Amino acid sequence: MVRVPGPGPTTTLADIARAAEVSTATVSHALNGTGRLAEGTRRRVREVATRLGYGAPYAPRVRTRTLGLAVTTFAGSAWNFVAVSYFSRWLTAATSAAHARGYALTALPADRGAESLWHTLAVDGMLLLDSPQGDPVLRALRARGIPVVFDGRPTDPRPADLWVDNDHTATTRTVLDHLAAAGARRIALHCGFGAEYFTHAVTEAYRQWSAEHGRPALLVPFDPHDGPGHAFDRAFADGAADAVYSLYDPGGRQALAAAARHGLAVPERLLVVCASEDPAYAACDPPVTTVTLNPEVIAETAVSALVDLVESGEPVATGGLTVPAELLARASSRR
Repeated sequence: MVRVPGPGPTTTLADIARAAEVSTATVSHALNGTGRLAEGTRRRVREVATRLGYGAPYAPRVRTRTLGLAVTTFAGSAWNFVAVSYFSRWLTAATSAAHARGYALTALPADRGAESLWHTLAVDGMLLLDSPQGDPVLRALRARGIPVVFDGRPTDPRPADLWVDNDHTATTRTVLDHLAAAGARRIALHCGFGAEYFTHAVTEAYRQWSAEHGRPALLVPFDPHDGPGHAFDRAFADGAADAVYSLYDPGGRQALAAAARHGLAVPERLLVVCASEDPAYAACDPPVTTVTLNPEVIAETAVSALVDLVESGEPVATGGLTVPAELLARASSRR
């Protein structure tokens, strides 16, 4: 095993306690997720620990030949990202790619109870998926000096950051041009749930395309719990939308459910496209047009870049590595 030297003395619980103006017992409870602490106190102590570099490169690190993976878009919520086809396929491909390079891969849970892991997890590098602005996981990793490669452009990248992503502007324009060519005149964008770069980039591209083509910009808010698709009720009831592009995996099913309630036949009266890796969309009636972001290629590229960074200490590249997305046209967007 290779020992990675650190630059200075270890930050102690007492150091954190003094800086946070709490007891060492409170620090211990906050970092370990134990005790009865106010959530604000627990979060403040962990932020102080991160700022002081607790558990970080100050103590000699032992190379573990282990990579970590975290989906941080909705960190703090106990949601099962593995149930989403994109993340499931990403994780499978990343695990295979890591094993091929002789590394284990540890996936972190998304809920807030796992927060103490961010400060103590023994990994050589981390893969962060859809890191949002102000990501507390990223702050902890940076403080510890752990190499990071992103899936999706970080919202506030540093010059040395490396990420793997699709060209969301080009992909959005391809989808909108496809719908317009099929006769759509009032295309709604089903979005607005995440704070990650993906949502922002697609929304901006949609606004620009709409303005260039003299079309109204119709944003329908996505809610993962809106199975019947009630978010579409106003747009479908008054004919404001004749096509939908949904950015999230369940969105296509929500649009189809809402269309059925409003008596809108697909594709005759409503065109539907969904960004999803779920193969079930190909078996719908009618089959739904999807956009694949090619998660396997993104995962393999990210793992390879992270292992190279871990082993050399220098990134092979900085900025974005682009993986092409693909429109899989089916009956739901063809008249």
